[in-house]
Amino acid sequence: MQRIVLASSNRGKLAEFNKLLADSPFEVIPQTELGVEDAEETGLTFVENALLKARHASHVTGLPALADDSGLCVMHLRGAPGLYSARYSGGHGNAEANNARLLHELDGVPAEQRGAFFISVLALLWHADDPAPLIAEGRWHGRVLDAPRGERGFGYDPLFLPHGQSLSAAELDHDVKNSLSHRGQAMVKLHARIAELHA
Repeated sequence: MQRIVLASSNRGKLAEFNKLLADSPFEVIPQTELGVEDAEETGLTFVENALLKARHASHVTGLPALADDSGLCVMHLRGAPGLYSARYSGGHGNAEANNARLLHELDGVPAEQRGAFFISVLALLWHADDPAPLIAEGRWHGRVLDAPRGERGFGYDPLFLPHGQSLSAAELDHDVKNSLSHRGQAMVKLHARIAELHA
């Protein structure tokens, strides 16, 4: 079984990846178990940041690395919070404050103008200097609710109502969410890209 390092310290993401990678040919090790600090996210796109994180984790550990860069893009806010989703309120990873700011920014905006999508970009490097990384992207469309709903999920999930659903992302069963979500979609595409290599 191939060992790879997962370039994330986000507990919510790690829990999702454990489920998404359960049937993969990889032994996935979170970077925190290998003493890897978070990389500085200086890219201007989700692709750039995913590559920065994967290269950093691979360089430190010498292992293949998988990274995810993801966020919520709200059309009315010109794509914000976007790249800054985790630190929208100023601090890093304060979901409650981030959600509060998003609701404030959309105060008074009608439902039909609250369209948004979650995006996930996965980058898989076989070594730190890999010139041909595998890249996969998933997008999950919906809209931002007026108030949080649900206790599952993490981040902006309580405020996100996916298209075609009556439940927020934080109200969905975990397996249902993983089958629909941006990260789940990206993982399906990544699995296909890996399968192509072994075809």
